[in-house]
Amino acid sequence: MPRALVQTGIELEYDTIGSPSDDALLLVMGFTAQLTAWDDDFCKLLASAGRFVIRFDNRDCGLSTKLDGQSVDIGAVLTAALTDQVVPEVPYTLSDMAADAVGLLDHLGIARAHIMGASMGGMIAQTIAIEHPHRVRSLISVMSMTGEPEFGQASPEVASVLLSPPAMDRAGYIADSPKWMVWQSKKYRDEDKTKQKAAIDYDRSFYPEGGNRQLAAIYASGRRTDGLSKLDVPTLVIHGRDDTLITPSGGMRTAELIPGAHLLLLADMGHDIPMQLWPVVADAVAAHTRPA
Repeated sequence: MPRALVQTGIELEYDTIGSPSDDALLLVMGFTAQLTAWDDDFCKLLASAGRFVIRFDNRDCGLSTKLDGQSVDIGAVLTAALTDQVVPEVPYTLSDMAADAVGLLDHLGIARAHIMGASMGGMIAQTIAIEHPHRVRSLISVMSMTGEPEFGQASPEVASVLLSPPAMDRAGYIADSPKWMVWQSKKYRDEDKTKQKAAIDYDRSFYPEGGNRQLAAIYASGRRTDGLSKLDVPTLVIHGRDDTLITPSGGMRTAELIPGAHLLLLADMGHDIPMQLWPVVADAVAAHTRPA
């Protein structure tokens, strides 16, 4: 896969699916998730509707630049953010990650794109729309939230799993992966597939160190309330009714804040996009991004 220098010292690993002559659809993945979390066949489905699909590894994840050794006191960041105190300095914020994505569009010579982000990627996509509105044809925010701690917070059980340190060896990492099913779509959970994906992730790039810096970026970036309420961009918000990691109020609040946003709440969808729901999601994205 190619790499792009998007900011000083930051390179992003990326790939593309479809024809460059079609409207660009930039996919932004979530917390510690690599570009391969956008399944190949799902990307081909999106491209089949006439979209030039671009996916990439965020900084500190996958094969993109890793900020080795840059420390962050994640406990202090979380405490400050959740109590509305001044947040300690962090290595980077969602604004920096949004600028990375815009830098990738620059590298590809794309002036404007549809921006689709999932989970933390939805937060980055929202930030792109707020801070770089001239680059955004439309926004699709999937299973995400607004940065307001009152909305979308994970259940205690799910938060415990998310924040627990992973096994460091390959066998242990794969064996532990079924615990992630706690936030997956209940109707479509599959332990074998979960383990297969864990093996792929581990072999491609196992890098738990980046997780604390990405988490700090989320919480240090604060609320996007004002920015979202002033957006003037066609917006689709997609959320699963069964999401326990970012609960449905996160998506509902996002749609409430953004003027004219459309909200698609899907039954049987958790904090993932299971294969069985690909046609529904792809059709909704195709309709939302269809040229006027």
